[in-house]
Amino acid sequence: MIELSGIRHTILDIRALRIPPGITSVIGPNGSGKTMLLKLLAGIFLPQSGTVSIDGVTPRMAETGWVNEFPDRNILFSTVIDEVASSLRFRHMPCREVERTVDELLDSMGISSLRDRPVCDLSGGEKVLVALAAALGHSPRVLVLDECDSHLDNIRARQVERIVRERRIPYVIRCTQQVESAIRSDHLIFLENGRVAFEGLPGEVFAQLQGTPFYPLSLECGI
Repeated sequence: MIELSGIRHTILDIRALRIPPGITSVIGPNGSGKTMLLKLLAGIFLPQSGTVSIDGVTPRMAETGWVNEFPDRNILFSTVIDEVASSLRFRHMPCREVERTVDELLDSMGISSLRDRPVCDLSGGEKVLVALAAALGHSPRVLVLDECDSHLDNIRARQVERIVRERRIPYVIRCTQQVESAIRSDHLIFLENGRVAFEGLPGEVFAQLQGTPFYPLSLECGI
């Protein structure tokens, strides 16, 4: 279980929050603190006050994968193969094992043809898939995705979700503006002004949002 207690950090004010295993989506209006919450969960920032615990350890002690909304901020190396292999090489894995794992990751993403391409030549969506492959390389316990589906069409977004579920990552926390992705989550958190306004099963949260300005038009229309 991921547990947050007494969190105060910039806009965030979260007295207590428990995030169960599975895929959790974080939604809410712009400026509500979604990305900041994800950065605390990924260990990128430490809270000004309060604690974050992932199965009893701090985020910086947990194996975590992070994919930024802007993939260029994620990528460190000039070629696709070097980027995807980076986390494995940092762990001094044998070369043959690195090559096998990289090939498997690229194949699962459907981007094997990009193996030797310069990252700078890729589209935004392709960069997201490369960044995700790199994040999955070391089998993280926590995978944090900050609106990376904004660069993907619906088919690619569903493919990424299938890949993530097949990997059985204990905790996947994603920020999304896609109603369809939020509905498919195991758990849903709605932030407003830095506070958790609603959280629970997606159906429960959307039922609580009904009649508010934040209720998605796509649900009103039955899409």
